[in-house]
Amino acid sequence: MQNRLLLCKLCLVLFCLFIRNVEAGPLLGLKPVIAPADNPSTTEKIALGKRLFFDKRLSANAKVSCASCHQPDKAFSDGLAKATGINGMVGQRNTPTILNAVFYTSFFHDGRADSLEQQALGPLLNPIEHGLKDHQQLISLVTQDSYYRTQFKTVFSINPDQINQTHITQAIASYERTLVNANSAFDRYLYAGDDTALTESAKRGLRIFQRKGNCANCHEINFNHALFTDNRFYNLGVGFEKLDGKLLKLLKRYKQNPNDMSAMLSLFSDAERSELGRFAVTGKLDTLGQFKTPTLRNIALTAPYMHDGSMQTLEQVVDYYDKGGYPNPFLDPAIFPLRLTEQEKTDLVSFLKSLNGTMLQN
Repeated sequence: MQNRLLLCKLCLVLFCLFIRNVEAGPLLGLKPVIAPADNPSTTEKIALGKRLFFDKRLSANAKVSCASCHQPDKAFSDGLAKATGINGMVGQRNTPTILNAVFYTSFFHDGRADSLEQQALGPLLNPIEHGLKDHQQLISLVTQDSYYRTQFKTVFSINPDQINQTHITQAIASYERTLVNANSAFDRYLYAGDDTALTESAKRGLRIFQRKGNCANCHEINFNHALFTDNRFYNLGVGFEKLDGKLLKLLKRYKQNPNDMSAMLSLFSDAERSELGRFAVTGKLDTLGQFKTPTLRNIALTAPYMHDGSMQTLEQVVDYYDKGGYPNPFLDPAIFPLRLTEQEKTDLVSFLKSLNGTMLQN
């Protein structure tokens, strides 16, 4: 038995050495990109989706496009605490990057969309973001353009009067699936065996990330890829103080009728309702205040941080986790005081800055 265990350990070591010495390719550190069977990618569909993504005419005031919040020069985020839409109206949540969104299993901070196609439609019809009143207004804006009429026929083999919101969002989602960013310094260090890719501080930070910092518990690193998200939801306590004054009322109404979501939501203002997180989607009390684990790739480029944009720097984020989050009855057990030293905090931030990658060229 002991010999068999030694053999297994030897095989694991050899496999890890093989993984660390693979040639650094454009997707180093990521899984293969796979389009869904019901929306296969083509060059023409991607080009159409890109045109739609950057088209400001697809908004109520013709001044807001998908790229208004997801700006290429800001790692497809916007640098604002909270998203700003038509007529300068400000939403309740921070704009997440859509780089590597192809690997997500749910979308938006609360996971209310199950696919990129569903996600693409949400902002278009949101009264604060693009502000379109309904599907028909969106379709009308598209079919008025001769380029779109021609391209939709080429891509989907349909006539202009057959274009619907599904075709539009499938095209946008196909473009978004090309927004892949990999081959960071971290990837070259861990997956290509380049020991010089990380500074000594970043190497120490990686060890803290995986051990004392408990970061890799949610921001996963696997043996041949690292998405830096587990696609799950957690209560970190961020923003939960806005709910404290009405928590007992919520619990009382939940006990009276857990299925009457409208009665529970009526307790809160829009700003407070935003802090309910996953609970507003599932209706399950144990998801109260939970938000999706964001990817950490390109994290140094996507400030401010957290679902509400309340933290301006990575140093503030590390300090927040080090203190164990904001205490509340639904705080996740994985959040607890870390007692990091100042050097350990510095090293952890140094590692996080090593996660900036390069765009996959299509």
